[in-house]
Amino acid sequence: MIKYLHSLRRILFTAVLFLYGSCTHALPEQALVPGGIALLQLPDYKQGTKVYFDNKRIAVFPHEDSWVAMAGIGLSQKPGNYEFSIRRADGLSLNTSVTVEYKKYDEQHLTIKNKRKVNPNKQDSERIAAESQRKKKARKLFSENHPKVDFIWPVTGRISSIFGLRRFFNEQERRPHSGLDIAADEGTPIMAVAEGTVVDTGDFFFSGNMIYLDHGQGIITLYAHLSKISVNPGDTVKQGDIIGEVGQTGRVTGPHLHFAVYANQTLIDPIFMLPRNGNPAMASSSKETANSQ
Repeated sequence: MIKYLHSLRRILFTAVLFLYGSCTHALPEQALVPGGIALLQLPDYKQGTKVYFDNKRIAVFPHEDSWVAMAGIGLSQKPGNYEFSIRRADGLSLNTSVTVEYKKYDEQHLTIKNKRKVNPNKQDSERIAAESQRKKKARKLFSENHPKVDFIWPVTGRISSIFGLRRFFNEQERRPHSGLDIAADEGTPIMAVAEGTVVDTGDFFFSGNMIYLDHGQGIITLYAHLSKISVNPGDTVKQGDIIGEVGQTGRVTGPHLHFAVYANQTLIDPIFMLPRNGNPAMASSSKETANSQ
């Protein structure tokens, strides 16, 4: 048993290094930074195995002839070593770790004409608090079906604001940008990036018309500022299905899709989940943005 554990440990450590240097197009891109993704190959995976990262259960999915675990690294994570814990149904448990590096995110200064969207009144604040509970419930969902992570772009358009920017609305600092903004004409169809189940929809104070999709095992996608929602909670969708249309509802400066991804209740940079050649209009700019919370 001791020899087996040493062998398994060596395989797992090798897997971390292998994935760090050579992800294929069908896998998310590993980035060991705050807001990034940590991947762990599981060559001896058995049904019932559960994997944890920083004490939170994470997604496991098949890839080619093996299995891979994927962990989201939070924006607030400090540089240092973080632990994967692999717990098999037969009681065997093993830990291994990855090192998260420092990353500095730029600032973005925006002018919002509707001042209530920057400094909400009492009634607005009560609404925001209630909506916050709905959002918390959605991102904490962990269904047991294994996710399909070969995402497609939800819409074609110019990237008008990237993930992680330190945001200043009317020169007042707010939370960092939690997703990817893709500018497109109002009414442009929005597609589901992968198959999943609609968790929640509605009109939210900051996010406007919004959809949450559950893709399995803590992988949740969010689509905000829509002009139209074409699905209902409980609906199942396939990759590429039209779920809504681009709009400018909520706290915005123009029509766009705010697209966000959660993994193990952690917001990650969506760009690491999307194919690099899947958006013909891909171009980054932080000067002209359509923003979300």
